[in-house]
Amino acid sequence: MKYESEKELNSDDLFLLTTARDSLFRAYAPYSRFRVAAAIRLANGQIVTGTNQENVAFPSGLCAERVAFFAAGHQFPEEKFDSVAIIARSEDFNMDHAAAPCGACRQVMLEYRLKQTDPVRVILAGESGSILIVKDVKDLLPLYFHEDALKKGE
Repeated sequence: MKYESEKELNSDDLFLLTTARDSLFRAYAPYSRFRVAAAIRLANGQIVTGTNQENVAFPSGLCAERVAFFAAGHQFPEEKFDSVAIIARSEDFNMDHAAAPCGACRQVMLEYRLKQTDPVRVILAGESGSILIVKDVKDLLPLYFHEDALKKGE
């Protein structure tokens, strides 16, 4: 679903997106100057954030989505994921469209989604422009790799 403005979002989605935006300053992006933040709402209402963390020894850094998902998985291992908001801002240009996760992040997000029966909604935004809401992480990676491929002899 596409929204032209944050004003169109419900209060829960707006709060999650605002939480992600408010954590953009924590990104460590001295090389790309491209800041990304993710905020995850868990089923218990807890919100966990993450930002991209770069390193001069590429590719040693980590994307915001993986930082947030790994932190939530570690801190709340039994809790279901409800929604994630992802936002990006560049120091060099106006990010006027929704930021989408890279392939590695989509796979990680999907792994957590497959641990539960309920969908995980995804809210995607840039500094300005429209906001996209995807009903389920699974929709971001329809031909995903899953653990069944690793099971041998069962």
